Amino acid sequence: MAKKLLQKLLNKFVPDHNVIKQHKNLQFLGDKLHDPNLWHLNRRSVAMAFAVGLFCAWIPTPGQMAIAAVGAFYLRGNLPIAIALVWITNPVTMPPLFYFAYLVGLSVLNLPAASFSLDAVLSGDILFPFLTGCLLIGVVCATTGYFGINYFWHYHVAKKWATRKQTRKHPSSKKNPFKAVNYDRS
Repeated sequence: MAKKLLQKLLNKFVPDHNVIKQHKNLQFLGDKLHDPNLWHLNRRSVAMAFAVGLFCAWIPTPGQMAIAAVGAFYLRGNLPIAIALVWITNPVTMPPLFYFAYLVGLSVLNLPAASFSLDAVLSGDILFPFLTGCLLIGVVCATTGYFGINYFWHYHVAKKWATRKQTRKHPSSKKNPFKAVNYDRS
């Protein structure tokens, strides 16, 4: 169910992968662009896409989507999901999330908060804790996303198998479409 819903959502917003494969500016990638893991939903590619996308969301630089695309490409993660997850940090959410990263960096480095000024930014009083916080949160989010998706996928498949097994043990608990019907009306 979740896989079908995600596939519908991706089909709605992402261009067809055949169009992307034929794009003239992407021909330098060659046959690697035809790797099925870049486009299909399976446990490994989705988990890797979550890791790449969530890590790249915390990179405080323009071009996060391109970095995520390259990461997904080389790590064989689902390309559309990796790029979409970068938008967790968008122009609306960036200020509070990046301020949180700065606070995390201050806490980890055990530094006092610096007053905001151009000198503080250039000297690294703000930049170093901020980048440290972004790196730490990016690694935690990527790790959590990767193992979280793996766990969710495993749980979902195990639940489906248990339901199927239960249905096979007790066929009367669910309508059996192959049950013999008596059409004799005498």
